[in-house]
Amino acid sequence: MAELTYREAVARGIAQEMRRDPTVVFLGEDVAGAGGVFKTTSGLLDEFGPRRVVDTPISEQAILGAAMGAAMTGMRPIAEIMFADFFAVCWDMVANEIAKARYMTNGQVDCPLVIRSGGGGSVRFGAQHSQSVENWAMAVPGIKVVAPSTPADVIGLMAAAVRDPDPVLFFEHKGLYASKADVPDGDIVDELGTAKVRRDGGDCTIVALGMMATRALAAAERLAEEGIAATVIDLRSLVPLDMATVLSSVTATGRLFTVEENPQACGWGAEVASIAADEAFWDLDGPIVRITTPHLPLPAAGDLEDLAIPSVERIVATIRESLG
Repeated sequence: MAELTYREAVARGIAQEMRRDPTVVFLGEDVAGAGGVFKTTSGLLDEFGPRRVVDTPISEQAILGAAMGAAMTGMRPIAEIMFADFFAVCWDMVANEIAKARYMTNGQVDCPLVIRSGGGGSVRFGAQHSQSVENWAMAVPGIKVVAPSTPADVIGLMAAAVRDPDPVLFFEHKGLYASKADVPDGDIVDELGTAKVRRDGGDCTIVALGMMATRALAAAERLAEEGIAATVIDLRSLVPLDMATVLSSVTATGRLFTVEENPQACGWGAEVASIAADEAFWDLDGPIVRITTPHLPLPAAGDLEDLAIPSVERIVATIRESLG
């Protein structure tokens, strides 16, 4: 075991797959010599050289166009879009080209690539650099959507994403880069579409993603001090979506809460709530409650950003009131 930051886990996960498979290449803005704007890719250029770790122009469309072409011709590229907000600049490449490549070629062409990006707020980057856009990606058929919350999951899910035959959008949370945890030595390979139960409890089920999974777990620990036992489920991926784990817990607890950083309208929690209402209605003892960011641009001011994004305190208060 070794203690790693979430940031260090990104580089370790990419390096693990590049050592294993010479067709894995990595490209993006400032990812080589600079080690990435968030210092998540330090050391990769030294180990793998400029033919496999490639700095690109400041053009999200060029990055994804090159990655798509490489994937269609036998490579397994990992491409970085620096901020998840910038998917808006290259969304046609994602939604209409990469996601549809196999379908539009009648199965003649695969597109096995990973597009990783830093998303989420809490680091005071303002409305254009702080968005959680996993729900955008969830709505597009043909791509898989992953969002790890721990260093070990970063490595294991990166391996699963690189080895997957489909395009995968891999959302890292900027607010977690400095977080630390023990990580096993050796290669780590996880499975896409598997949620993890971070804590067991019989009174309610809390479903969360990314940094909200860490806050949900902290909230559950506070609720336990008040005699409320919560199960915390870290979804880890939205596509595939592990509703079997969620429904099993809801059947046991009778109450469901989602904790989402995306704005409320059309957030991923609405899909989880819809499926739960369809398939576990008679097991529910009360309404499904979504704890979300309001439908507004994230403020740059720290106090206002903290007020907008679900906090541990808001999660605790909402669940306490709902169960009371």
